[in-house]
Amino acid sequence: MEISAKNKIIQDLLPQKFGKPGKIWVSILLVFCAVGMYAYYRQLTKGLVVTGLRDYVSWGIYISNFVFFVAISLVGSLITAVLRLSDVHWSTPLTRIAEIIAVSAITFASLIIIVDMGRPERFYNLFIHGRLQSPIMWDVIVITTYFFVSILLLYFPLLPDLAILIQLKGKTTSWLDRLYHFLGSFWKNTTEQINISNKAVNILSITIIPVAFAIHTVTSWLFATTYRPGWDSTNFGAYFISGAFLVGAGGVIVAMYVFRKSYKLENYITDAHFDKMGKVLVLLALLYLYFNVNEFLVPAFKMKKSEEEHLLGLFTGEFAILFWFAITTAMIIPIIILLFKGGRKPLPAFIAGVLVVIGSWFKRYLIVTPTLLHPFLPMRDVPANYRHYFPPWEEWAIAMGSLAGAMLVITFFARIFPIIPIQETITETEELAHEKV
Repeated sequence: MEISAKNKIIQDLLPQKFGKPGKIWVSILLVFCAVGMYAYYRQLTKGLVVTGLRDYVSWGIYISNFVFFVAISLVGSLITAVLRLSDVHWSTPLTRIAEIIAVSAITFASLIIIVDMGRPERFYNLFIHGRLQSPIMWDVIVITTYFFVSILLLYFPLLPDLAILIQLKGKTTSWLDRLYHFLGSFWKNTTEQINISNKAVNILSITIIPVAFAIHTVTSWLFATTYRPGWDSTNFGAYFISGAFLVGAGGVIVAMYVFRKSYKLENYITDAHFDKMGKVLVLLALLYLYFNVNEFLVPAFKMKKSEEEHLLGLFTGEFAILFWFAITTAMIIPIIILLFKGGRKPLPAFIAGVLVVIGSWFKRYLIVTPTLLHPFLPMRDVPANYRHYFPPWEEWAIAMGSLAGAMLVITFFARIFPIIPIQETITETEELAHEKV
């Protein structure tokens, strides 16, 4: 490859300073985070009474957020691991986007669990008095494992790019130079280092797939190991995993479009990438739609008394609008858009991705709340507000603050590190040029 072509790739993919839109975006996210922190301060000082959580709905949107974060984090294994091991080269520009989404999501999944605890200072009891018979302990183990594997899978492919950034010392701010030097000064790009790194990435890619399946399967078991109507299902593991891959792929398409527009990456994240990811998304949406039909058709056919109340509440009752909104936006409309080639262009694919992410969040809310409001024992002699659940502003602020925090991590990562792998792009371009010759 010519030096000028190589330099152009480096210049195109270097981290860029925030412009005015970027600064406004960061400011908005920081405001959401600050309001969320204030709301959490109120919860810490006054107790869970400031929330809408009561004897029946004891989880609410905190656990909805937790399940959503765990779900979207699975995109790291889908894009980085599955497609890398399949030797699918078109996914190279998307791998780092997928991994940083995975790391930020799993980080805030862990934090939102602590928020949900009425006494967070007792968190250490999980490690001192934890019992392996408890699905909660299974979740702690797989989330911790997935977090560290995802961090390594993000860090190892970043090392060659850190070497490039270190060589550009003086062209960035001094604190960034120090950060790059701290993280990657040992990388000399020798053949031995490259071989070790490639082997490590392959091992991590193989490792993260069963861990990713385990993390969302175990999360589903937190619900499915109960007898509650709506959760008492043997389908829950596959149902959760298919939904997780769907929302993760939708999140990647949204991030692809935003970074492509913001950083002028049209030559690297091309229309072909949106076309291929659109096909992946429509396949996952059809798969998740199948599991939804399977999840609701069987109990609806048998219509046991406890299930009847739950299902009627979803299909025609107080949760019907949310239920049909979630099904339509997360699956049906994206399938209709993406089945056609014109729908897999960047803008329509972006709209489909946004719909999937929004619909999927409400789908998690519907997994948690309706079941808790339909206990086996009838609600008698309880205050009226125990019969319904609607989060007060503190819960909304904390939930939105956690979502803003995850997006803030992704935003700052894009400011500090290359969002598309530089060295991998150069290597693949050289190989392509060599094949043509």
